[in-house]
Amino acid sequence: MQHFRHLDGAVLDRLFLHAPEKIDTAGDLGLVAVGLGATLYMPATRADLTETLIKRSAEGVCSLVIDLEDAVADHNLEEAIDNAVATLDALAADDVHGSLVFVRARTSQQIERICTSLRTDASALAGFVIPKFTAARGGAFLDEVARGSTRLGRRLFSMPVLESPEVVFRETRDTELVAIRALLQDHRQQILAVRIGATDMCGMFGIRRDRDLTIYDVRVVADVVSAIVNHLGRSNESGFVITGPVWEYFADHERMFRPMLRQTPFAEQEAVRFRHQLVSHDLDALLREVALDRANGIQGKTVIHPSHVAAVHALSAVTHEEYHDALDILESDAGGVRASGYGNKMNELGPHRNWAHQTLLRARAFGVTNEGITFVELLKELAER
Repeated sequence: MQHFRHLDGAVLDRLFLHAPEKIDTAGDLGLVAVGLGATLYMPATRADLTETLIKRSAEGVCSLVIDLEDAVADHNLEEAIDNAVATLDALAADDVHGSLVFVRARTSQQIERICTSLRTDASALAGFVIPKFTAARGGAFLDEVARGSTRLGRRLFSMPVLESPEVVFRETRDTELVAIRALLQDHRQQILAVRIGATDMCGMFGIRRDRDLTIYDVRVVADVVSAIVNHLGRSNESGFVITGPVWEYFADHERMFRPMLRQTPFAEQEAVRFRHQLVSHDLDALLREVALDRANGIQGKTVIHPSHVAAVHALSAVTHEEYHDALDILESDAGGVRASGYGNKMNELGPHRNWAHQTLLRARAFGVTNEGITFVELLKELAER
């Protein structure tokens, strides 16, 4: 897979110092995980599912999920499973330009059914998203994915979703996360990323996040996110890539609070009207949440609308400043402090080393922008496609 592959060469040259790499999805697990970007979910009941997957991939989506869980009513489940299998059989790898296609299954039996129903040469299935993952029930899912890998003759990825009461409620949270970490370590080469199901978490408290707020403003859920990162997002051999929770709004509405996008970056790029469009479609709050995701150690994001993809990917590209700070930090392993070449911060060569490694990994997946190119130019170019 390769990000921004739908942009032409002249545009890539204008925007990027280093364009995104083509990622071998059978290669380094960490690079594939960071390269997920915006993971777009769609119901398995769609009559045009095959065509939609192909269309969204051509628009630059690199990870797609066929949803058999919350998006499908119980009475439509059999039809949805059949449609998912038919779609995966119909798709060739070339149809989706190397994008990863997953299935979110309700039960481990559904994983077995899908893997045994597919043609053994089917190449479109990348793996499974496992909802409501717990230490007690997650092993059966992971074992079934491993058996599916053997049957299809290639590695299938697993992406557990943490959203169960055992993780959410404080009295069981730490014990459960320790047990989940041990289980995931036992299946490490299979785990692509850990996803966060914030909608289910909110539901346990009768909360629905307002579109004027980010998930980090919902303190009871933000506490859970913090604990998940603490247990599972460490920069050592026990850590995994953790992806951000879904942003569920995409229509115009009456605003209560001020927009979350400063005017200056858009005025400098003569894009004031573009800023207004972003605000009117609630994408200013999404952009803020993506920035807060990264500040809290989270990569990529679940999305349910195509308009959200460009926002996630524009903020995933590594800036010229970030890239050169990372290179400076990794230039020496002697420690110490030195001023950034941008003259606006101090780079501590010890504490910032893990950040620098992560930044260079993200640079491989999403590219490095040219000096002076901000997310505004990149987002505007993506939004016009």
